[in-house]
Amino acid sequence: MMTKRLFMEKLARESRQYHLTNMVNEIEKEIELYPVVKQALLSVDREVFVPEIFRHLAYNLNALPMQEEQWISSPLTVAKMTQYLEPTSNCDSVLEIGCGSGYQAAILSKIFRRVFTIERIDTLLQEARNRFKTLEIHNIVSKFDDGNFGWASFAPFDRIIFSAAPKEIPQLLFDQLAEGGILIAPVEEYGMQTITRYYKKNGAITSEGIESCRFVPVLQGKVY
Repeated sequence: MMTKRLFMEKLARESRQYHLTNMVNEIEKEIELYPVVKQALLSVDREVFVPEIFRHLAYNLNALPMQEEQWISSPLTVAKMTQYLEPTSNCDSVLEIGCGSGYQAAILSKIFRRVFTIERIDTLLQEARNRFKTLEIHNIVSKFDDGNFGWASFAPFDRIIFSAAPKEIPQLLFDQLAEGGILIAPVEEYGMQTITRYYKKNGAITSEGIESCRFVPVLQGKVY
């Protein structure tokens, strides 16, 4: 016989899945999702990553504020950025610059075998790590550091994603991108931001602009 506690837990799970399904349905009105990206979005409870005061808005397609003047990206934006990485079965590792709440990294963890994420604000990183632990995600490796330097000891990476907007991509990060790899970033130029995709083929870098966007800027240094 099911106890009251188990019954309430079952209801909570069903409610979360209902809201996640509705969220993904709304995203699919905007873009056609790859099956692997759709499954990842359905597998990660966004509510865990949203500040408690905004939990009732967790499944809306809006960016939401968090501490340290940062934002958790819209689930639509996260879906787009993930798809722009062109994940394939040959992709093993991805590096994220700007962990923030950890939501983007959690989505990536359902697609890539290894996820490396860097965050320059210590309080944000500690909270993100706690969320990964709560969700029992074990294939994310995180680091407190200035993301402009990348993570050379684990390079090369099949994919690199910026979750904040740089004014230019440091050469160090192109050096850490694997041959045949893709780097996606919301690059700021002349006061405008454009999601830009970079390809590395035969050691050369080519790029294409995809769409306008709005992200918090990439900053230098670490915040304790």
